[in-house]
Amino acid sequence: MRDHGGNLDAAIARHGGKGWIDLSTGINRRPYPVPPLPDTVWHGLPTAQAQHDLVAAAAQAWGAAPQFAGLALGGAQAAIQLVPHLWPQTGRACVLAPSYNEHAACLRAAGWDVHDSASPGDMAGADLAVLVNPNNPDGRCWTAKAVLELAQNVRFLVVDESFADTTPDLSVLPHDTAADNLLVLRSFGKFYGLAGLRLGFAFGAGPVIARLAEMAGPWPISGAAIEIGCRALADKPWADAMCRQLLLDADRADRLLRQAGWNCIGGTSLFRLYDTPDAQAARDHLAQHQIWSRIFPYSKRWLRLGLPGPEVEWNRLESALPTPSAAR
Repeated sequence: MRDHGGNLDAAIARHGGKGWIDLSTGINRRPYPVPPLPDTVWHGLPTAQAQHDLVAAAAQAWGAAPQFAGLALGGAQAAIQLVPHLWPQTGRACVLAPSYNEHAACLRAAGWDVHDSASPGDMAGADLAVLVNPNNPDGRCWTAKAVLELAQNVRFLVVDESFADTTPDLSVLPHDTAADNLLVLRSFGKFYGLAGLRLGFAFGAGPVIARLAEMAGPWPISGAAIEIGCRALADKPWADAMCRQLLLDADRADRLLRQAGWNCIGGTSLFRLYDTPDAQAARDHLAQHQIWSRIFPYSKRWLRLGLPGPEVEWNRLESALPTPSAAR
């Protein structure tokens, strides 16, 4: 199985206990309040018009330029799984690394020759390049200008902006640029804290989006996802307030974790990456208090932590932290 956050079953199987707080992902734990839903979202198949309205709401919320066509899918993950099959032939794919491992895994499974790249400059000449911006797990980011310059040096570029809601200036969607060799992925569930809804988007040139839509089928998302997505994406006051809150939460987490001797070395306003003396020991210590975190097979020191939401979660995290001497 691929290594992921959100694997709470593994935490429970290993450590037991109840009432876990899952901070192993970058999913906002201050979720958008789900409104009452009309019965019609359950009784009928989603219409093409409803799906169009949802994409239009997303395009407006994220300021997408007119040349970007869009498609709603069952999470950004659904797009990641379809991307390797967009073309009749595979080739050389470069993926920024380390990053969200599903990109490379899905490409390899489809027969692509996948290479890890340490920087966008290493991707020049690739048939397909994948850049996560901001990057997961270290939060590295690139300006929209730099991303668009990369697009000029590769045959096709996929930009995963799943964590870009709190840093909208990084997005290439608002830019008036040729989208022929560009596909932008956006997540709904992370920032809006509704990952269980399974909703995400792909934006690109019309022909590329048409091919994705053909592969995704006529009903790639549910009526409930359309209803909730339309309402949430149109709620700009909520989004603006949440961006401000998450910035405060990220700073609070960094100050709190310094007390344990764990220093922030990256991240976004939805997750933080900490340097610890022993990441496995740090995760196990938190797990004894039913708090699940994320470690990585390529680093013995990195621990990623999502941000708590309700105050009771902050209190539990503070109580669970080891003293600096114990952390060593």
